[in-house]
Amino acid sequence: MFSPSTERNRVHILPILQRVLPDEASVLEVGSGTGEHAVYFCAHMPWLHWQPTEGDPAAIDSIVAWIAHSGLVNIEAPLELELNSETWPVKQADAVMAINVLHYSPWPSTAALFRGAARVLPKGGIVYCYGPYRRNGTHTAPSNAAFDEWLHGIDPRFGVRDLEAVEAAAREHGFRLDEIIEMPVNNFSLIFRREA
Repeated sequence: MFSPSTERNRVHILPILQRVLPDEASVLEVGSGTGEHAVYFCAHMPWLHWQPTEGDPAAIDSIVAWIAHSGLVNIEAPLELELNSETWPVKQADAVMAINVLHYSPWPSTAALFRGAARVLPKGGIVYCYGPYRRNGTHTAPSNAAFDEWLHGIDPRFGVRDLEAVEAAAREHGFRLDEIIEMPVNNFSLIFRREA
């Protein structure tokens, strides 16, 4: 499987991850999609240990194919992970990645992401979220409003989230929002750190 958005955004995400991830970090990626992000980031940061996960069996097959094609040894075989599950297949990690996940998930999955991350991350551990967000209840661009409408057409439970609501959900599970980084095409990178 191939995702044009992955090819566009990964070059902009990479320097942020290089800056915020600790050396030898164990990274749990939720919603790994095609597997292209995992392969790209691990090729550029061979010191990472990356665990991709997905809830979609077709995507898991794609991740396996991308890993095999890459020949990289710092990516584990993908695991099935359902965000809302109270048990995740990984017991500990240094960072959790959620790239283009929250707007393609029902709203309760946002709290589930941080609830699960609190179970696997140490104090100071990072949750990285990437995607479009509303600020103060308002879309940051007409294209995001159109995208939001398109998402609702796929599933009424999907949609561009309010950044402030995501921050509040994170705070309830012991995470503080450390950085908001404006990205190309009206997206944002959000860096959360576990406080407790």
